[in-house]
Amino acid sequence: MSEPKLDAETEYREESDLLGTRKVPKDAYWGVQTLRAIENFGVSRVPLSNYTKLIKALAMVKKACALANRDLGHLKGEYADAIIQACDEIIEGKLHDQFVVDMLQGGAGTSTNMNTNEVIASRANEILGYPRNSQSPISANDHVNMAQSTNDVYPTAIKIATIYNLNELSDVLGNLIVALDEKAEEYKDVLKLGRTEMQDAVPITLGQEFSAWSACLKRDLLRIGLARQVLETHNIGATAIGTSLNADPAYIRLAEKHLREVTGLEGLVTAENLVDDTQNSDEFVHASGLLRVLATNLSKICHDLILLSSGPIGGFHEIVLPPVQPGSSIMPGKVNPVIPEMVIQCAYQVIGHDNVISIAAQAGQLELNAFEPLIAYNFFQALKLLRNAIPILTEKCIKGITPNPEGLNIVYHSVGLVTALNPVIGYKMASKIAKEALETRRPVRDIVLEKGLLDEKTLDELLSPARMTQPQPDGHNHDGK
Repeated sequence: MSEPKLDAETEYREESDLLGTRKVPKDAYWGVQTLRAIENFGVSRVPLSNYTKLIKALAMVKKACALANRDLGHLKGEYADAIIQACDEIIEGKLHDQFVVDMLQGGAGTSTNMNTNEVIASRANEILGYPRNSQSPISANDHVNMAQSTNDVYPTAIKIATIYNLNELSDVLGNLIVALDEKAEEYKDVLKLGRTEMQDAVPITLGQEFSAWSACLKRDLLRIGLARQVLETHNIGATAIGTSLNADPAYIRLAEKHLREVTGLEGLVTAENLVDDTQNSDEFVHASGLLRVLATNLSKICHDLILLSSGPIGGFHEIVLPPVQPGSSIMPGKVNPVIPEMVIQCAYQVIGHDNVISIAAQAGQLELNAFEPLIAYNFFQALKLLRNAIPILTEKCIKGITPNPEGLNIVYHSVGLVTALNPVIGYKMASKIAKEALETRRPVRDIVLEKGLLDEKTLDELLSPARMTQPQPDGHNHDGK
């Protein structure tokens, strides 16, 4: 994002604010306060236009407020209609290139609110047949921002945009869960070696491995629903600090009604304590923390995938990940687990975003948190990473995973098999068998048969995949030989 260039060939209009009169490009829908923000906050170089849901949410809030003010007769009918039409155009996706201020800004989001007010006012004036401008006859401050403040508009729009993003995240996460469940069913009878603390443990099926991954993500799906619920409380009508200065009590009720209608989010509700909801940002911390849990689970799953697919000669190589690109510029034939590696990096970044959100939330002072632009920026970045990474993991990795029989068969040579014999031969004898198996590198089955501890039929039954990976009614201890 760069500052507008003022040159002799550009046509301008003049607009004034508290600090004086400035030239604004004639064709810009934004006005003088947006111009100052462009000049002051070119930090991240990430403009509002990168976040379409936030822009639409801002227009939805402005539309709901205009409808409430029109209902009460506070906003002239033709002005309200023009403002509402301008908002509808933005909601439909128009004029998004006019949202030019940097996501990271001082002023608690005032520049974002004024960018929105000025674009809507300029377009509304055009609709009424006046030259494009943000000040007359419809004013960005007096009409578009009527009974509002940045301090209730901005956090409410962030919450609405986040809820829409969470809905999309739920969809892609649901698809990943389905893919994992399909693999769990497909490989439910494929026995493999379980491991604890990176050492051989008792057997498990490959299907159970997939089902465990699916189960933790199903909890994350529930958590996303909880995050949405947490964010449904808004503070429209709070105005500057939650005392509702310049807001009619009837307006607050009407704005809430219209906001639900405009957004289609029936759960939106005005906070019981507007002072609290204006100054505190713990709802964002709560919701972000739930995304952190999802990132943690995704990272763990992907680390497991990397371990289980490691090799093909020197690693576990129990599963084969779909090859998506050559793995080395120097080693021919090498293929790396690049999709899980990519998701892990995204997960770490999401965890980093959550840390920033927590710090920004606790840094608020008295009646307002001036650092909500940082909260919004990090929240949307985290949502974007998760929403983009999960479908890639689903389509380019999970759906194409296949078992490697040669790597899986090592389970039959594992000392961990002896654990299944504990209820019959006892822990002490099982320990002796395990020790001998390790020292001689012979299979547990062969040693048990050799010592005559069990007959072949009984041993095969005890070491069957179904018995070793499921609860058994006769799993109690017996006196061993």
